[in-house]
Formats: sequence, C-alpha cells, structure tokens
Amino acid sequence: MEREVARVSELDWPALGEDLDRYGWAVTPPLLDAEQCGELIDLFDVDEAFRSTIVMSRHAFGEGTYRYFADPLPAVVQRLRIELYGPLAQIANRWMEHLGDAPFPETLDELIEVCAAAGQHQPTPLLLRYWPGGYNCLHQDIYGDVAFPLQVTIMLSVPDEDFTGGENVLVEQRPRAQSRAGVVRPQRGEAMLFPTRYRPVPGKRGPKRVVMRHGVSTIFTGERTTLGIIFHNAR
Repeated sequence: MEREVARVSELDWPALGEDLDRYGWAVTPPLLDAEQCGELIDLFDVDEAFRSTIVMSRHAFGEGTYRYFADPLPAVVQRLRIELYGPLAQIANRWMEHLGDAPFPETLDELIEVCAAAGQHQPTPLLLRYWPGGYNCLHQDIYGDVAFPLQVTIMLSVPDEDFTGGENVLVEQRPRAQSRAGVVRPQRGEAMLFPTRYRPVPGKRGPKRVVMRHGVSTIFTGERTTLGIIFHNAR
C-alpha cells in the first residue's frame, strides 16, 4: 500500500465545509482505489496489525467487530490521517470560534502532543466489519478529555455488491426540538466527513451547539468493511 492516495489538498474544501455546515456531513470523491481498499480489507485478518479488537455484542454496542490499529499505522492510513487533519482543523476551528471554544492545533503532530499531555497515547484509526444482521448503535467516539471535532469514515467494500443495507446514520439532537436523522451511502473509496460529538447550527440568538451521534443501520446481506480515521488518541 505504498502507492499515493488521492491528493487531499486538491479536494474542494470550501464545498465540503459548506456541506458540513448545511447537513452535518460531507462526502469526498474516492480517496482510495479498488486495490488499496482490497488490501485494507485483507489486513483485517492480520492480528499483528492491531492493538485491540472489540466484539461489539459483548458491550451492547451492536453486532460486528472493530479493530484498532497498532503503531506504526499502515502507511496509507497514516498519510490520510496527516493530510486530512489540516483542512479539517480549519473547519473545526471555524466551528470552535462560533461556539466560543478554544481552537485546536493546526497539525496532527501538535494534536498528538496535546493528547499525550492528557494521558491519551493509543492510536485510534480502526477497521470495522459487519456481517448479515450486523449494526452499530448510535454513539460518539470519545476517548478522553481531548476530542477533535471531526472524523472520517472511508468505505472499503462495494455497496449493493459486497453487502446490502448498512447505511451510515447520523442523528442530530437539537435543543428543545425533535431529533433530525440523516442517511449517507458513500461508495467504495469515498470518505464521509462528520462531527465527533457536536456542531454549530444557526439560531435566533447566534450559533447553537447541537449534539451529533452516528451509527450503522442493519446489514442485510454480505460483508461490509470500512476504515475509520479518528484524529485524537485514546487513553
């Protein structure tokens, strides 16, 4: 997996930022080709590549399995984590300004240093796999006091060929209002960008903080594998 990934810097970041503001998520063009996706799918069964394996049913998280990569991360995963962080940090810090919160560092290395100072040393990128009947309950990926506001899921399988069902579900819990749900279906190699736990939305008295949770709907047939890129480390 030493081939170059698609150039993240060439993505239309203003448009992606507008989608994140408007909908609470955005989808990129493919960042990985079919061969890269296949290599990551095969890596799921290589035990030494991972520091931890979670069988979701044991924790009432859903039905499926996910595995956190060990350091050093696979080259393609590390490259994506570094290259995606910079433009996402610009969007995140615009959000933080709207909400009156402290900004995040401009580079991933600086964020990792902030995480280390908070006792968060474990890498959090992961592979997630579901089989028929599998699903992921609504949740947030918080691993300590430091939590970067945005994260990424890259579809590795081919929807409607490798699996059916299994849509990404995002739920926005608006203050004093009913929740709003969104369903997102990235194609192979495409990345979904979305909030880790909250985002600003316009309100009568200025931006409001709305809580976001995400999950995966039930898989009906086949096998679904995705790459998750979370930028803050875990305790």
